Amino acid sequence: MTALHDDPERCTRIVAAKDERFDGFFFTAVLTTKIYCRPSCPAVTPKPRNMRFYPSAAAAAGAGFRACKRCRPHAAPGSPDWNVRADLVSRAVRLIADGVVDRDGVPGLASRLGYSVRQVERHLMAELGAGPLALARMQRAQSARVLIESTPMPFTEIALAAGFSSVRSFNETVREVFAMTPGELRAARRPSGGSPQPGLISLKLPFRQPFCPDNLFGHLVATAVPGVEEWRDGAYRCAFRLPHGHAIAELSPRPDHIVGRLRLTDPRDLTAAISRCRWLLDLDADPVAIDDQLATDPVLAPLVRKTPGRRVPRTTEPEQFAVRAVLGQQVSTAAARTHASRLVQAYGDPIDDPAGGLTHLFPTSRALADLDPEALAMPRTRRLTLMRLIEALNSGDLTLDIGGDWNKAREQLYALPGFGPWTVESIAMRALGDPDAFIPGDLGVRQAALRIGLPEKPGPLTARAQVWQPWRAYAVQHLWGTSDHAVNRMPPF
Repeated sequence: MTALHDDPERCTRIVAAKDERFDGFFFTAVLTTKIYCRPSCPAVTPKPRNMRFYPSAAAAAGAGFRACKRCRPHAAPGSPDWNVRADLVSRAVRLIADGVVDRDGVPGLASRLGYSVRQVERHLMAELGAGPLALARMQRAQSARVLIESTPMPFTEIALAAGFSSVRSFNETVREVFAMTPGELRAARRPSGGSPQPGLISLKLPFRQPFCPDNLFGHLVATAVPGVEEWRDGAYRCAFRLPHGHAIAELSPRPDHIVGRLRLTDPRDLTAAISRCRWLLDLDADPVAIDDQLATDPVLAPLVRKTPGRRVPRTTEPEQFAVRAVLGQQVSTAAARTHASRLVQAYGDPIDDPAGGLTHLFPTSRALADLDPEALAMPRTRRLTLMRLIEALNSGDLTLDIGGDWNKAREQLYALPGFGPWTVESIAMRALGDPDAFIPGDLGVRQAALRIGLPEKPGPLTARAQVWQPWRAYAVQHLWGTSDHAVNRMPPF
């Protein structure tokens, strides 16, 4: 199948239509102006012979083009193609977005992927037109721009925080990518009603339309662990660990973007924090492709028409979700929250939250190694399951991360006692991001299937759900949405 950027006729039609649904799928570069844009940019009106198309912003920049000042193509939603695939390139892109190259270099990225440096570089160049260093450089440039425009930090500190080796490199990259100096970027930022607050980073997180926030924020808030997550003043707030410290994120839905506010203990974690927030809210999904496929099923089609653009609520920390999935086995949402809250109070790291009520970070698997299973108010078999999970995470027998291999992780999970399809597929869906994860044995899914005339038993339902592939995780969101549970309702502002 031809990649979209290799089909100039189709790309030209998309650019002529200013179709914002394709922002992030490819980038349009104009030979006469040496500028590259999103497909939807209103400023792009060149003749087709003067346009070139690239699979990534890094590839366009590497070919000598500068980012458009009007549409800010570097800030477009990420490619949903790379976000939902399980191959080497997609895993590499997710890890680079999480800041792995800045922290561990290209050898560290290759090690995480299980390939040689040469193999990783070759595959990325073949599909994205840019190697890992170029992709990471584009990430650093975007992180620098966010810090320049939303904080009062000195440029020397921003250069270090964004991952640049020197102020000179920082200045050159910003000028080359954005055609503006750091000083010009700061002077040109849009007025926000006051000076940036020290320690607070404000940003807009774009997404593709349509977007249904109800189940997304409803689920996150209904299952929130007290002290780690909360809903306050129209924002979902959460605390999570990052490589150099921790973050407190405030995320508020708007019609065409998510308002994000971040408090970081170390600004070097900005790239990773933005990546985790986008991942948490599934903002790089392609809702049109997903809904079109699900709507081919006449039984599911009315649900899709009623609430198009559903996303899958995910997690900022995969290992945390695995622990919470075990705590939630065969109990209510309220009971699972209670179990998790007790672990947080006993083993979580305390934090300060001057703007809200967050008190702790969720405990790490290392901290939970000291857990006394007899102190847990749950059946002995589930206590054994939890302790085996903790042991596997600490020993390295189980690896769960955003750039991990979904099928390998499934094999490792199934090897643990007490891990059945419900737990494994829940982790694959919400922690690992597999868009085709499916939990036909879930009580809510079975009840929904019965209500709308689908088979209730897992075997027949799985067979019936083949038409939903590769988007069965999103079908689950629509099935859950048929109930009146709090996970389906947007919390009150």
